[in-house]
Amino acid sequence: MDDLVIKTDLKEKLIGLFEENRQEICRNDTPAISQARVKAIEIFGKLGFPTTKLEQWRNTDISKALSRDYEHCFQPSEIPAATVTSFQCEVPDFDTYLITLLNGWFLPNLKPLKKFPDGTLIGSLAQAMIEYPDIVEEYLTKERNYSRNGLDALNTAFSQDGIFIYVPDGVEVKDNIQMVDMINLEAQSFIQNRNLIILGKNSRLTLVHCDDSLNHQVSFTNTMTEVFLGENAVMDHYKLQNINDNSTFINSVYFHQDNGSRLSTNSIILNGGLIRNDIHVKIEGHNCESHIFGLYLVDKEQHIDNQIYVDHIKPGSISTQLFKGIIDDHSKAVFNGHIRVHRDAQKTSANQTNKNILLTDKATVNAKPFLEIYADDVKCSHGATVGQLDPNAMFYIRSRGLSEYNARMLLMYAFAAEVINKISISALRLTIDDLVKKRLRGELSVCDQCVLNCRNKENTISFNIDMSKI
Repeated sequence: MDDLVIKTDLKEKLIGLFEENRQEICRNDTPAISQARVKAIEIFGKLGFPTTKLEQWRNTDISKALSRDYEHCFQPSEIPAATVTSFQCEVPDFDTYLITLLNGWFLPNLKPLKKFPDGTLIGSLAQAMIEYPDIVEEYLTKERNYSRNGLDALNTAFSQDGIFIYVPDGVEVKDNIQMVDMINLEAQSFIQNRNLIILGKNSRLTLVHCDDSLNHQVSFTNTMTEVFLGENAVMDHYKLQNINDNSTFINSVYFHQDNGSRLSTNSIILNGGLIRNDIHVKIEGHNCESHIFGLYLVDKEQHIDNQIYVDHIKPGSISTQLFKGIIDDHSKAVFNGHIRVHRDAQKTSANQTNKNILLTDKATVNAKPFLEIYADDVKCSHGATVGQLDPNAMFYIRSRGLSEYNARMLLMYAFAAEVINKISISALRLTIDDLVKKRLRGELSVCDQCVLNCRNKENTISFNIDMSKI
């Protein structure tokens, strides 16, 4: 067991910090939530940080990031007025209700938790613990995912704030909810926040979740989001990540689906030093649908790891996965896709596809699609490909008068567009489309505000390919 955890002073430091700051950390807790934190820190003490000796972490080494000395903030820092007013994140023709986290803490606009006339609650998780403790407690203590993962256990012990969204039965939230998770600290910081999203029966929600950093300071973020979809609930989820190259970002998302619920989630990863996305979809009901898409564009020394786990427990459900990556320079990408079909999950249809393009002989990708099936009457498939830009296609396009540069851009864009086209919100799709084009041209770095920093309509992104010549 000892050789399966990273030996770092940070582990003992964190356990000590929990005891020293326990009263402050548990300030808004119900007794049950406090009890869960204590259990979680005990589990973290046993599991520690994951090491490459663990199968799921074989290709992602976070020991270097854990060797740093980080600061930990147990209270929200004062935010300059100029910073507050700068959080304007607009997409042309895309109306959203904006909620923002800064350094793991909810950034209040008018009030930390708003109740809408239809009963929908949106705001700070810390405030929800105070105003609606029964709801929060029911779900935060409902699942024990952290019992197998040291980082999730650590998050459960330490997280004090995050986003809370509660949609009552039968309510369709008409506005798109845009959740911006920003990092802006002067010191090297260890950030942990928790998001809780609950959809009642026959409800509907569209959520755009952006991760971004405002400067190039080193940070380690360990964030966790739990989403519960009630019977026949529908959720469209978009995850956009544009983090600086000095950051380590661990993002765990757990979706729980009840009977007849439908989930569509699309992750677009544009930039980041080390990003790991753990997406778990637990299909606990009958006749559910889960569609999981992802696009990652990696260059320089960046490292992107996508771990997808779909757990079919009940019969009659459908799941699809499509992840595509373009890996440049010395960067590295990892994709592990695991579909598990339980014995009772008859009539399951599940498929998984991962495709990668390597632009240099120094770039690497590790892809591992995996099926684990215990039912007899199922339709399941999986596959992964790794290759280079098609020389025949390059020759054909260049023969139509395009330069080598534009021909490469066109092939890469065409490869990525299959995932972009899965975005059902046209205004968002057009913006992401432009950002991906800009990223492929090497022009996109950390935005000065947000990944969707598109307020200036005059600053449109051009893509100099004359389609009439093709």
